[in-house]
Amino acid sequence: MPEPPAPASWRIALPHTAAAVPIARALVRTALTEIESRADSDTAELLTAELVANAVEHTSGQNPIELVIELLPTGCQVEVHDSNPLPPGNLSDPGPMCEPDPWQEHGRGLLLIRTLSSSCGHRPTDSGKAVWFTLPAA
Repeated sequence: MPEPPAPASWRIALPHTAAAVPIARALVRTALTEIESRADSDTAELLTAELVANAVEHTSGQNPIELVIELLPTGCQVEVHDSNPLPPGNLSDPGPMCEPDPWQEHGRGLLLIRTLSSSCGHRPTDSGKAVWFTLPAA
């Protein structure tokens, strides 16, 4: 049986603009492809795009957003760091009003992350917070 690949990680600063979203998607796709990760790259791209878009939309200033991609033998973990210390809406505790309004354009990102990832959460950092999700190897 072949030896599983050693864990690999990338840490990339992204601009605090909407242009960060397609850049982050491409970086995740490239990282998962280069290491031949068995995690679902389409899902990883979608969830990464949601985290980065939320970081751009819900933080102010020009501080870069940081993308951290960790490839593990058991799958992958993606973190997005931003400068806002407040926790993201209903990421880990959806509460009673978790259904998004079907007429609104926004409000489904955290639901997608909760539903499609194997785990997700947030943690404080020295400069704000990190929001993360993990995906298992397919």
